[in-house]
Amino acid sequence: MNPRCLLISLGLLFAAAAGSSAANAPTGLVFLEAEQFAETGGWDLDQQAMDVMGSPYLLAHGLGIPVKDAVTRATFEKSGTYRVWVRTRDWVAPWNAPGAPGRFQLLIDGKPLAETFGTKNAEWHWHDGGTLEIKAGSRQISLHDLTGFEGRCDAIVFSPDPAFTPPHGKQELAEFRLKTLGLSAEPSDGGSFDLVISGGGIAGSAAALSAARNGLKVALLQDRPVLGGNGSSEVRVWPEGHTCREPFPHIGSIVEELVPKKGPTDGNAKGAAVYADQRKLDLVRAEPRITLLLGKRVNAVEMNSGRIAAVIAQDTRSAARTRIRGSFFADCTGDATVGFLAGADHEMANEGKMGASNLWNLLDVADPAEVLKCECKDKDALSITVREGRTEAPFPRCPWALDLSDKPFPGRRSLNGQWANSPLANLGGWFWETGFDMDMIHDIERVRDQNFRAMYGAWDTLKNIDGLYPNHRLGWVAFIAGKRESRRLFGDIILTGDDFRKSVPYDDGCYPCTWHIDLHTPHPEFSKGLDGHEFISKATDGANYKYKGPYWAPYRTLYSRNIPNLFMAGRNVSVDREALGPVRVMRTTGMMGEIVGKAAAICIQKDTDPRGVYQKHLSLLKEMMTRPGTWRAP
Repeated sequence: MNPRCLLISLGLLFAAAAGSSAANAPTGLVFLEAEQFAETGGWDLDQQAMDVMGSPYLLAHGLGIPVKDAVTRATFEKSGTYRVWVRTRDWVAPWNAPGAPGRFQLLIDGKPLAETFGTKNAEWHWHDGGTLEIKAGSRQISLHDLTGFEGRCDAIVFSPDPAFTPPHGKQELAEFRLKTLGLSAEPSDGGSFDLVISGGGIAGSAAALSAARNGLKVALLQDRPVLGGNGSSEVRVWPEGHTCREPFPHIGSIVEELVPKKGPTDGNAKGAAVYADQRKLDLVRAEPRITLLLGKRVNAVEMNSGRIAAVIAQDTRSAARTRIRGSFFADCTGDATVGFLAGADHEMANEGKMGASNLWNLLDVADPAEVLKCECKDKDALSITVREGRTEAPFPRCPWALDLSDKPFPGRRSLNGQWANSPLANLGGWFWETGFDMDMIHDIERVRDQNFRAMYGAWDTLKNIDGLYPNHRLGWVAFIAGKRESRRLFGDIILTGDDFRKSVPYDDGCYPCTWHIDLHTPHPEFSKGLDGHEFISKATDGANYKYKGPYWAPYRTLYSRNIPNLFMAGRNVSVDREALGPVRVMRTTGMMGEIVGKAAAICIQKDTDPRGVYQKHLSLLKEMMTRPGTWRAP
């Protein structure tokens, strides 16, 4: 077995270790995973860093307004003294910032412990909550947010042995979770499929629909509760790129089903309905050949003779693990997770990479119509204040945020970003972006948190330093980072920027690219004094970043050159850094998915591999490319 199959984000597949912390855990210990609380209240489930820190966790994403308590019940076998441990962190401590904005309390039957959590340590750790007397029986346990500023809780331990300390090491912690949750080390059987697709963004969703309509039995795994990835209501990047181009005008028709046509007010960081989450879910669920597995994060791969035999997916709430077997696999994760775990050849820029988006929008409290349709977690209370004529929207000072009091930024004193043309339109747009020199996989929590610090710092400055927008408040802020770049898997062709500029033709051109060579770098106008903390980007422009389109990119960028049964679609396909610019927009990645679905059907029908589709059956692929997306195999 390939050793990479043992690399699992939460480490729940392991060899039992004698004398470990799990084995020595005292009888009567109570372990609670925050993501398993019966009622999560206003806390959000955040899974994006679980491969690094070991678990999904709950996030108090209240935009400066404390969120509703998360509540569950725990059963204690006996009365006695328990020491309490809470796994958390002070999320601004990596910058030595003051204030510990992520403060929260732990309530037992409505009574708070004396200790306040989220106030210590830059890293995830077990925060000692002291000891208390607990009576036997069922007790209500609550997470009580104090600030609304991104408090976070992973897990809670009640130990009847005051000397017991929960494990810190990743392997020991993984074993501890498995034992205390009563989970089996052996994944359950999730079935066998013709094509297993990991990642439910536009690319993965289009691949699933295309493959199923071409007769394949398909599994689609997505680690969030919605489909669409960056194009969902959680991230709110508008899917760009042109579809249905000649000479294959049906390529893109499935994307058109998934993504509505852009209206005059549609774009980035708009209301949730714009991104049509339900439309995507309904389309996928309507296909009888698709098994949709939401809330399942693929974090392990099993290999057999150099081929992928199965992926292991972990439920982001229950932590239960499932093995999904397949003949062929498609990596549509964006981060090339499946390919990386399988040992696929790949590349990842070490510096100068594009950052993660920081999309947010505002709400005018003085406008009852905006309040009526707002997505605020305190909507009921807000509506009451508006009816009473109270429309002033103060915002607390944020000494822990990025200090922008003496810095220019788009939206301040009529300064523009690259293209926006009004102060309010300059806030939370596509050019709010950070993490240019950070690892978009291992540092993603910090990248997202730096976006928070920039956004809260800007709003603090506008409201409290400049005295602007007295009736405006933060309306929505993404907490799932919208990544632009991470790993790219190598295929038989690595497409380059010069291929676009020189219109290099390929006989297997199969998906049209129309977006410019769009690379993002820190904006020099807004970067002075912010080395490593830049948060406004500039897109490449000029003749060197344009090409004659549509440019039909080759099929050979859509399968791995060294893992014979692995396809890929999305921003992790076989391109160099420059060529990533035009291929990464979502309508284009969706068309990649359509081609993958068709090619996978050829693999099953002709008993070949993805490379064989090019070498032996390219004419058949092109014939299938002339069919409407609604075409279904008998």
